[in-house]
Amino acid sequence: MNQLDLNNRVMVVTGGARGLGYAVAQRALRSGAAVALWDIDAERLERARSELSELGNVSVVKVELTDEASVEAAAQQTVKTHGAIHALVNSAGITGGNGLTWELPVDVWRRVIEVNLIGSYLTCRAVVPRMIEQGYGRIVNIASVAGKEGNPNASHYSASKAGLIGLTKSLGKELATKGVLVNAVTPAAAKTEIFDSMSQQHIDYMLAKIPMNRFLMPDEAASMIVWLTTEDCAFSTGSVFDLSGGRATY
Repeated sequence: MNQLDLNNRVMVVTGGARGLGYAVAQRALRSGAAVALWDIDAERLERARSELSELGNVSVVKVELTDEASVEAAAQQTVKTHGAIHALVNSAGITGGNGLTWELPVDVWRRVIEVNLIGSYLTCRAVVPRMIEQGYGRIVNIASVAGKEGNPNASHYSASKAGLIGLTKSLGKELATKGVLVNAVTPAAAKTEIFDSMSQQHIDYMLAKIPMNRFLMPDEAASMIVWLTTEDCAFSTGSVFDLSGGRATY
């Protein structure tokens, strides 16, 4: 494992109590960062804090990412605890299950957009002014190859991730001269608990599309994501980095 340098940096990881977010937190802590986990699941947050504290400085905040006041309170609490926010990884996301576009419940479709896209917008909105003020920041949005290609029976998820790619590109251009870099990664399916909300048919479909013929492992994703939060990532912004095992063609 290559050594990344995040000494004296503070990273916020949304959805950090499990899945890709948890793997990112592990890698960041091993790289010297202090990590604040933002998640809705208080029980899993406490378990994650207990486990990850062996690696370094960890704090947790229960937050509803679709609520502006909750997100701003989380940002304030994190700055109070750690003194700053240098990096933000927007990893929180839901799939909303699978179904044909015209058969998916409207409330489910909206909830996926709210969590995956608007939640990331609100976290960026909360931390970006702080990053501008300190003249430094790194933001990584966890999108999906589904946002590039559109998965059948997952229009809500695909649309939310396509929107997140668009947000990344716009925000990256807006911040390009302010020392704050914004990038996205587009993973193929990673073997995490999110599989529990998908049908086996959809899981099989996703695997069949990956030339490497296997799913992404969380620690593989964390390696690229955490590198994008370091100072070594100095001239890439508004970019989308592939983590699809050869599936993506652009």
